[in-house]
Amino acid sequence: MPAAPRRGPHTMNNSTRFQVHISRDGQLYIDSEPQLVPDGVDPSQVVIQALHIEAAGSGLAVLVHVQDERTASQFDMQVMPDGTTQAPGTPPAAAASPTATPQVVPAQVEPKGSLFDRLAAAQAAGRAHDFDTAIAAADDILQQLTAEQGDTASATLEAAQFRADLAYLSGEFAFATASWTWLALTHFDRLGPGRRRTQVAAQNAAHAWMQLPPHEAGPLAADLVGMLLEVAAPERTATMRAQIAARTGQPGN
Repeated sequence: MPAAPRRGPHTMNNSTRFQVHISRDGQLYIDSEPQLVPDGVDPSQVVIQALHIEAAGSGLAVLVHVQDERTASQFDMQVMPDGTTQAPGTPPAAAASPTATPQVVPAQVEPKGSLFDRLAAAQAAGRAHDFDTAIAAADDILQQLTAEQGDTASATLEAAQFRADLAYLSGEFAFATASWTWLALTHFDRLGPGRRRTQVAAQNAAHAWMQLPPHEAGPLAADLVGMLLEVAAPERTATMRAQIAARTGQPGN
């Protein structure tokens, strides 16, 4: 895994939707992927924590359909970028002007506390464009999750995606490219071809690479093209690879 990855650009789908299944014995699955539920934690808390990361990274609410066998219930909800939940279709409280200049307000991240609280503080710092604070906190969270759960655990990958977003948003495009390239290959190995997360990670890597100046783009081009060829059929990435070849002056694959 690249050192302290960060999360990618705004290529997340506008209509992201997740299927959540909680079994009678409390086993949790998000889009059919098993999730770790710590002792003493309700699976619903893990759902909100995991999808809060997704929503914060894209800046958009994510739609969730929950099937909870413990209560024989099914319902839909939205997880918002600030970590709150609401019923689908609830109008936003106040939409900011898309052309407004964000106000930079330093956010303090408490070094101690629960992982969820630390993540929420890091996300708040990122939304305030206090990237130094957000990145330092995200690095600590990612390091902890990697040590405790491994570098390809679901929670670790969610944190790595958030970290890659911070890299992109703070203008560190080389790190974002390397991070998303690694994430695309890791999602491919875990989930197989054609999965949304794999394809989004690949697109994010290419998008970040396109922001690089030529002297930084060149050294990353081979790994990026290799990833694109591995995670998708060659014809699906032909246009993207042609753009990369044109930038580097190399013949297309």
